[in-house]
Amino acid sequence: MGQNPELLRRLLRAKDRMDAASHEEWPVRRLAQVSVVSAAHFARSFRDAFGVPPHRYLLTRRIERATALLRDTDLAVTEVALQTGWNSIGTFGRIFRDITGESPGAFRARQRAIPHGRERVPECILRAAHRPDLKSAVSEKRRKQGAG
Repeated sequence: MGQNPELLRRLLRAKDRMDAASHEEWPVRRLAQVSVVSAAHFARSFRDAFGVPPHRYLLTRRIERATALLRDTDLAVTEVALQTGWNSIGTFGRIFRDITGESPGAFRARQRAIPHGRERVPECILRAAHRPDLKSAVSEKRRKQGAG
């Protein structure tokens, strides 16, 4: 069953705000205000519309931005973490490793060792190709890896 087009427009407005400022804090209450719906309705509707909860969507955007900064700049890992909205360097490193399979420093070293012709590939294509898979919670991934 499809969602109300007006509600979808409001959900997209909130999603666009997260995309534009993924480094900011985006609690469900704030996103619901942007969408002009209750927090519970927003969380439920966002997941139905986009397939992931709002927090997981925000994590995806932050990790995408962090991978781009690690790959394309000489910023220190700490600065990358702060610029992408992480308040704790330890949490950034743990979540980054859980999602990408390697530490931020190892990711940067591996990316720099690979010769790239990226100047010809549009940034939107690169982001889509390197988008982390957050269909399951990070803690669920850890639990599955520990059992296997």
